[in-house]
Parts: sequence; C-alpha cells; structure tokens
Amino acid sequence: MEQSKERLRILEKISELEKNGLWHIDAEDDPETYPLMPEDVDYLNERLSSRIKTVFANIMATRFFDKMIKKRQLIIKEVRGIENFVAAKGGKIVTCNHFSVGDNYAVWVSLRDFMDGRKLYKVIREGNYTNPPKPFGLFMRHCNTLPLSSQTATMKKFMKAVKALLSRGETILIYPEQSMWWNYRKPKPMQDGAFSLAVRNNVPVVPIFITMEDSDQPDGNGFFVQEYTVNILPAIYPDTSVSAAEARAKMKEENYNAWVRVYEEFYGKPLVYGEE
Repeated sequence: MEQSKERLRILEKISELEKNGLWHIDAEDDPETYPLMPEDVDYLNERLSSRIKTVFANIMATRFFDKMIKKRQLIIKEVRGIENFVAAKGGKIVTCNHFSVGDNYAVWVSLRDFMDGRKLYKVIREGNYTNPPKPFGLFMRHCNTLPLSSQTATMKKFMKAVKALLSRGETILIYPEQSMWWNYRKPKPMQDGAFSLAVRNNVPVVPIFITMEDSDQPDGNGFFVQEYTVNILPAIYPDTSVSAAEARAKMKEENYNAWVRVYEEFYGKPLVYGEE
C-alpha cells in the first residue's frame, strides 16, 4: 500500500514531539478558534433548542460511527474490566488516551450498557467547539460535549456544570494528555485538569487505556485500521487526608502508572520514549 504523505508527516511530527517531551501539543493542525463566551454555550442543555439539537446530534453520530464499525473502519476487538466501571458508583470521571476522532465512541460503546440510561459527557478543547473540524461540527457542539474556554467567565460556567453533572451521577470523559497523536500507542504524561476536577468534586477517576493492533483492513491512507482493546482499570479515589494539590498529584501518578502497566503487559515491552 502506498502510504499517505500527510499521515507520514504527522507520524514524523509525533516522533519529534515525543523526543522533545512536548506531550500536550497536538500533532495535527488545530482549526483556528475564537474565544467561547458564556452566552455561546449551554452546558446543561437548559434551552429547549439545545435539547432538540442534542437528540438529533446523538442520533446522527450513532449512525455515523456505527457505519464505520460495520465497514470495519472502527474496530473494537475486546472490552476488559467493565466491572471496574460498574463498581465506581455515582458521578465519576473517566480518563482515556487520545489517538483518534473515534476513540470517544469506542469508550461510549464499551460503557453504554452499564450506565443506567445516562449519557457520556466529553470535555473538548475550545477550538473544536467554536470552529470544529469537518464533518464533525454537529457532533462537537451537541453530542453532550463540555468545551473548555480561554474566557474566565465561561470557565466558571463550565465548573458549575461539571459539579452539577457529577452531583447527579453522570460520567465525564476527559483526555488528561490534552493532545491527540494519531494511532500513538504509548501512554503520555498527563496534565492536571482531570484530577483537579476529581479532587474538587470528590469523585473517583476510572482510567481507561486503549491498546491497539493492526487489523487486515486498509484504512485508505496506506496503513491498517487498528483493532482496539478497551482496558478499564480500577477506580482511583481522592485522598481526603492530604491537601488538594497532593491529592491531585497522587491521582495523576496512579493513573499514569496504571496506564503504563497495561501498555507494558499488552505489548510485552517496557515503556521507552524517544525510540521506535
């Protein structure tokens, strides 16, 4: 298969970012954005128009990704550890490695039969809401997404929405690496955000690490579609006996170490950065 020059360029950029430890930088060009103001987002779907758009967007997204699954453009080979998600009662944060526009749907498919009819809320970057990449605009804005913002007033609204959702028992998906590297198999060092929210709201984090294998299905870019194994790991709870900063750091370290263990066991090799 002839490999896409654009995909090869992205893989080369990922290699450079890894060597330089620039974990939080996206390997692909993000769309230009503008500040998300408080009046531009309805986090809790309080407006009727928002609720209607959410229903429609979720139907369209399900059709889109289920079609990908049918065509073997998205392959979920196995789900391991669903009992760990079930055991974490009430509101919770789910963390996952980020390597594809479809990995959030793989998480949703893995969890949906165990969520008592609830939705999976996804934290996304500002630009993916204000100027989403085609053809995912409808999904990015209305499929139960929680956009971050560069505006303090909007982030206050975001924090209140997160508290409300977790208080009523919802699940929020956060990518703690805060970057997407296409088909990148290694766990990356994490940012603080997910764990700060967990400590602030006194809820557990359920780590998910998706491992990958080449399928026999070409992806149209000269590579093989990846088969996903969704590994759901035991919940990590905030330590209320220490300061918020210490609790946050402890949760982040435990999450990262859990991911590393899965990586090393699944691929049968130690985690080493800066090497092929």
